[in-house]
Order: sequence, then C-alpha cells, then structure tokens
Amino acid sequence: MMQAFKFRLYPTTTQAIQLNQHIGSCRFVYNWALDQKIKTYEQTGESISRFDLNKLIPTLKASNEWLGEVNSQSLQGMTKQVESAFTRFFREKTGFPKFKSKKNPIQFFPVPQHYTVNFENNTIKLPKIEPN
Repeated sequence: MMQAFKFRLYPTTTQAIQLNQHIGSCRFVYNWALDQKIKTYEQTGESISRFDLNKLIPTLKASNEWLGEVNSQSLQGMTKQVESAFTRFFREKTGFPKFKSKKNPIQFFPVPQHYTVNFENNTIKLPKIEPN
C-alpha cells in the first residue's frame, strides 16, 4: 500500500525564495527536456530516453550556473515527468505534453530522497533548502 502525506509549509523569507528557485529551475528543466525530445524526434525520427536526458543535465548546468543551486535529483525527476507525459500521450491518448508556464497555479518540484520530517519539532528538512 502506498501512502502520501500533504504538509502545509510556513517558510521563512529566505526559504520561500529558495523554494521558488527550485520550482523555477525544475520548470526550466522540464521545458528543456520536452524541447529536446521534440527536436530529437524531428531530426532523427527516434525518441530520446530520460536517461540520455539525465546525462545532458551536467552540460545544461554548466551553461546555466544557477541550476547548481538546486538538488540534482529534483532536476532528474523532471525528465521522468516528461517521459511519463509522453507515455500517457501514446498509451491513453491524452493531449500532447505542454510546456510548463510560470502562470500555472499548480507548481511543484520532486524531492525523491534525502529529506527529513520531524514530527516532534514540526519541521521538514529538504536538500539545498536552508534550515531555520
């Protein structure tokens, strides 16, 4: 059985800025990965896998230094999101994957591991987010 927990965050000003940086960086990587998949298919007729996209992330980080301030696993999680969007498109005949917009009210970034939830102190520790 899978469980999910939903938490309300009360970040400090610095933490809110860092969370917004993570969200923006992940949106940037999602849009970049979607663009790479589209261009690769147009040029070669074949799709690029998320693992190949993950191999290109260090090059992307070198040209965009601000991506280094974000957890790398969160960035890799966005390539997984692109992959699953294409899987849903081909299997379930949902719409073609769209580029993410800053104006969309639903914003997120994945945190697959290295987080800590302390129920006694009511705190959550996320990687590359400054603690209180």
